[in-house]
Amino acid sequence: MRARLIAAVVSTVLTVTSASATEIISDDVGGKMQDYTTHFRQVRDSGEPVVIAGTCVSACTMVLGLVPSDRICATHNAVLGFHAAWMFDDSGKRVVSASGTQDLMQTYPASVRAWIARRGGLTPKMMYLRGRDLAAIVAPCSRTASVSRAKRFGGVHQVGDTNTPRASFGRR
Repeated sequence: MRARLIAAVVSTVLTVTSASATEIISDDVGGKMQDYTTHFRQVRDSGEPVVIAGTCVSACTMVLGLVPSDRICATHNAVLGFHAAWMFDDSGKRVVSASGTQDLMQTYPASVRAWIARRGGLTPKMMYLRGRDLAAIVAPCSRTASVSRAKRFGGVHQVGDTNTPRASFGRR
């Protein structure tokens, strides 16, 4: 059923040439900011469009500043979640990373920064962007086009360097 839903979204969202793919974001819980920066720069450089078709939280939201806005759209199911970046301290405890949070904020376009500022700024508590507020920032996806092929990124929690700032409060 889930595969059918994603296939339906893919087949009705964007027009893409056969030489490119569409990046579909759904159920993405984030991870290391560095990994997402690398990935979304590759997406930007490839010219691939991005469809936010479900949950995109934490470092996943960096897509908004790393891929041109005219190549991103959001379905009615899209939900973006934002919070302060964090890292592990010497004792293994999660602590807010002020520099990571500043880097994260600098990644976002002005409209996202303004939305976050109106809600008091990034904190360890998740804040969600959806519905009309999301549609004011990210273009809603068109339902009249087709896609040749799609690929997904995210949903995999990467473990490794524990001192790299993360925008995820998921498992280690």
